[in-house]
Amino acid sequence: MVEKILVVEDELALRETLEYNLARLGYQVFTAADGFEALALVDAQRPDLVLLDLMLPGLDGFEICRRLRREHSMPVLMLTARADEIDKVVGLEVGADDYLTKPFSMRELLARVKALLRRVQLLREELTPREDTSPTMRSRMRSRSPSSEKLRLGDLIFDTTRHEIYRGAELLHLKPKEYELLSYLALHRGRVLTRERILEEVWGWDFSGGTRTVDVHIRWLREKIEDDPANPLRIVTVRGTGYRFEG
Repeated sequence: MVEKILVVEDELALRETLEYNLARLGYQVFTAADGFEALALVDAQRPDLVLLDLMLPGLDGFEICRRLRREHSMPVLMLTARADEIDKVVGLEVGADDYLTKPFSMRELLARVKALLRRVQLLREELTPREDTSPTMRSRMRSRSPSSEKLRLGDLIFDTTRHEIYRGAELLHLKPKEYELLSYLALHRGRVLTRERILEEVWGWDFSGGTRTVDVHIRWLREKIEDDPANPLRIVTVRGTGYRFEG
């Protein structure tokens, strides 16, 4: 299946350069020069990844990202000429997965694109129970339909095809990193995971933020999956080390 990428950039020369280089690698590329056109293309084409410029006419990159995150979970790589840390924090809060600061090398951008798409693919593969799993475990943890693969842990249901997680019948409205983080914790159920390991595995070795990012996302997840977020029973803090997922 050819992966689809949407490039949202108002600077014509850069937009065409990105389109050309991505197409050379075999991606199907769509482009938009403003936020409204971008949102329409997302609905029409369902891209696997969005390259999103921060400074755009009309809707800026932050607002576009906020709107995307209400209904979609594809990775968003934000392009920005503003390198200050505040922008990065705000970007994480609205759901951006990664950043590149202009000017950037095309080699680095293409490497980031590949890494983000590969991370999503690996996550789907890891969350799909293998065929050599025991029949009893398969029947407990996976239900199949023609259009989805599902993993069940208690009342949490991971739909790895739709990239969604349900708590019972309720769809959890998760940002991409929340989805990846909860999925990673679930994959290592019962094991103590350090903040450093979580940061490296979920955000990537080249992520420039600190381990507080993990704590913030854990807090957000607890608010969505714990009956009492102040006294969590699913995502347990291991003092001085990190976290353990109890399911």
